[in-house]
Amino acid sequence: MEITLIEGDITTQRVDAVVNAANSSLLGGGGVDGAIHRRGGPAILAECRALRASRYGRGLPTGQAVATTAGELPARWVIHTVGPVWSASEDRSALLRDCYANSLRVADELGAGTVAFPLISAGIYGWPVDDAVGQALAVLRAATPATVTEARLVLFGADTHAVARQVFDLHARSGGSVAGEPYT
Repeated sequence: MEITLIEGDITTQRVDAVVNAANSSLLGGGGVDGAIHRRGGPAILAECRALRASRYGRGLPTGQAVATTAGELPARWVIHTVGPVWSASEDRSALLRDCYANSLRVADELGAGTVAFPLISAGIYGWPVDDAVGQALAVLRAATPATVTEARLVLFGADTHAVARQVFDLHARSGGSVAGEPYT
C-alpha cells in the first residue's frame, strides 16, 4: 500500500473513501467532522441518524469505525471513526491506532482502493501533531489490506503539514518505505 502525505482539504479528495474524525454522536460537529457533514450534505446525516437509531444508540465508541454514503463528496463512502482526546497522564495511543486500523478494515470490507485520512485527534482533541503522525504511520506501514492500494494522510494547514512531513521523512529514512514506493 502506498502512503502519501498531502496538504489540503479532505473534503476535496477524489478517493473511494474519506475517513471522518467524528464525534461519538455521529451527528456532525466542528473541525473535520463539521466540514465533511457540510460538504457531503444531508444524506450523510440521514445515514448517521439511522446508525444511531439501530446499532449505535449510545454513540460510536472511541477507536471503532463505521461507513455511510459520502453524499455530495467526491468519494463513494465516509468512514466515521472517533479518536481519543489527548491526555498527558494516560496513554491512549492504542485507541488512536485502532482508529486507523478499524478504518482500513472497513475500507477493505467495502472494496475501497483509495482512502483519505485526516490526522485523527490532532485538532480539537489536542493530540500532538508529531506523535499523531507517528501513530498513523505505525498502523499504515504494518497494514496489509486486500483492496486498499493508497492511503493518503491529508493535513490541513502549512504548519501541520511541515511537522507531519518531518516525521514522515524520519520514518522513511529509518526504513519506512512501503510496497516498493518511497513516501511521497
